[in-house]
Amino acid sequence: MKKIALVSLITSSILLAGGYKIPESSLNAVALGAANVAHNKSADAAYYNPANMVFMTHDGVMEVDMMYIGLSDIDYTDSAGAYSISSKSENFIIPSFHYVSPEVDGARYGFSMVVPAGLSKRWDDAPAVYKAEEFTLETIELNPTVALPIGDKIGIAIGIRAIYSKGIVKSDSPIASRDMEGDSIDFGYNLAIAYHPTKELELAITYRSKVNLTTDGDADLSYTGDLDGAVPFNTYTSSSSASLDVPVPALFNAAIAYTFPTKTTIEFVYERNYWHTYNELDFNYGSGVNPVTNIVFGTPIAKNWEDTNTFRLGITQELDDLTLMSGLVIDESPIPETTIGYELPDSDSVSVSLGARYQFTEKINAGIAALYSMREDRTVHNDSLDGEFTNATALLISLGLEYKF
Repeated sequence: MKKIALVSLITSSILLAGGYKIPESSLNAVALGAANVAHNKSADAAYYNPANMVFMTHDGVMEVDMMYIGLSDIDYTDSAGAYSISSKSENFIIPSFHYVSPEVDGARYGFSMVVPAGLSKRWDDAPAVYKAEEFTLETIELNPTVALPIGDKIGIAIGIRAIYSKGIVKSDSPIASRDMEGDSIDFGYNLAIAYHPTKELELAITYRSKVNLTTDGDADLSYTGDLDGAVPFNTYTSSSSASLDVPVPALFNAAIAYTFPTKTTIEFVYERNYWHTYNELDFNYGSGVNPVTNIVFGTPIAKNWEDTNTFRLGITQELDDLTLMSGLVIDESPIPETTIGYELPDSDSVSVSLGARYQFTEKINAGIAALYSMREDRTVHNDSLDGEFTNATALLISLGLEYKF
């Protein structure tokens, strides 16, 4: 029960942002709603804009964060009033780590360990359990980067993305069931450029490449029926190799930040997510698969996701030893009404955030941040659903400790 699971659950797990991404991977990112791209003087610049590392002090810096994520249960009510069900609520603890080296022959080196996507969606009640009894995704991204200055106003950077993914997918209906588990390691890259025309004005462009999550493993399948013309209610089972690809989409950010004489910084980030590469979910089974179960489980599932826009606004206020932050995020869902299902009842969202850091010593600061995301209720009329998803929310709380050396 290998990597095939990963892709199914990736397509159906996260409710923190449009699709299955997790943009918040540091204390500052939670506090500012990930509007920490152009103006970033912390260790998490290694991930959000490594080009900014060339503008940091010559010291090395590292940060350890621990984030709690709480996903509410989601209610679904059938339009005909036949049933009303709810998914399970979910709670997770996610660590992250960021490091920026001291200057080495003019270059700066960074390293981040983050969780870029995942989480879980589980249902106990029919008919949701037929397709989404459990979809769980765990990911870890390792992202080494290097940055170089061009003059004293421009920095450029390049990095490598290595994503390890592990997942579980289970579904169970009166006639069909599957139980899968697997993992995968896949690679991509990221680019960044930072331009500081003045001390007050900061501009940045970043790009994270698409990463195809490749899967190659085994699947246990069972179907009871008569698709092959045999006597009804024959049971067909298969334990077969299986494979497929699913994209973690490319991501483009353009950011601008301005710092006023009051040490108040306002940053705006425009984010474009290239979800259009996710057209279908196509399982490919090996020669050992039963032809009947291959018909039931091997038929490609249309997705036809769409590119989306995200708008992020962050405000930072520096005081003597205290830094206050707040953020606002407006995010779109990439999932069209025609293909939305119980696996990922996604919708547009608005998120608000706040946080604070305190400088305890010259080398150590720590802080806390929180983000609350509210998803719009979504009415769905397609071949699988005729009803409304409501009451989807998410709460993030992050604790972070930063050390300069």
